[in-house]
Amino acid sequence: MPKRLSFAAPVDFSFRYTIFSHGWSSLAPFERDAENLRLNYVFGSDIAGNSAAVQISENAGTINVEIDDENADEAKIIAAVRHILRLDDDLSAFYRLVKKEKSLAWIAREKAGRLLRSPTVYEDLVKTICTTNCSWSLTEKMVTNLVEKLGEPAASGKRAFPTAERMASVSAEFYRTEIRAGYRSPYFAELAEAVAAGKIQPENWLDAAVSTAELKKEMKKIKGVGDYAAENLLKLVGSYEGLALDSWVRAQFYKKHNGENVCEDREIREFYNRFGAWRGLVLWCDMTEKWFD
Repeated sequence: MPKRLSFAAPVDFSFRYTIFSHGWSSLAPFERDAENLRLNYVFGSDIAGNSAAVQISENAGTINVEIDDENADEAKIIAAVRHILRLDDDLSAFYRLVKKEKSLAWIAREKAGRLLRSPTVYEDLVKTICTTNCSWSLTEKMVTNLVEKLGEPAASGKRAFPTAERMASVSAEFYRTEIRAGYRSPYFAELAEAVAAGKIQPENWLDAAVSTAELKKEMKKIKGVGDYAAENLLKLVGSYEGLALDSWVRAQFYKKHNGENVCEDREIREFYNRFGAWRGLVLWCDMTEKWFD
């Protein structure tokens, strides 16, 4: 029998704006039901005690979670759902800031700004590496392959994202031929081995007692993580100083703020510098406003 859990969401939370905040909800083991506004995810036994598929929805300020395995750990799943949806993030300072600008006031009004993330930083790290130097369709394919070929199955047959230990059990050649990871193949094998052995501890980035610059430097030591990937990862652990500029963001900025004329990255940075430590989040909300029209 499936379990059904419910708990209150913060008053400044929007389920819709969170699950559609960026592309993560279309990457396995996430599945999104846009028509019914539901988010599905598969937790592995490392997180939920038993591997379990869950369906997450919201109604009148209440988060509803349906779990397909009655043996899964309820407390751990609730904690993981809160983490995924960023329910414990304090965005009050961010909302005070954007309310001062007429063109950005919609962000606070619509309760936008929470960026969906995975239940582990490790998963976010691997997925971020899958976004670099390729199309989004290739990113989706690589992540789907990782889940289908290495993920732990839940009772429903759906699979969780693989742990570092599971990813470390296969070779770089496996990533090349089975995952179609290309140049990332040796990076995944090396990263998984280091995380499984405790030499790299991505989960510690959530509460790192170092500056953003130092944390970014630590992230960039990982092969496959450059400025763009590190600044996106920083957003997912709660630091929004970096802009994570890529070709899509640049094109949106040129169109929205520069008469479709190309400009230097320096000018984009200067445009958002007035938002201080929140500038990366302001930029992302600004660039994705039309997603929600």
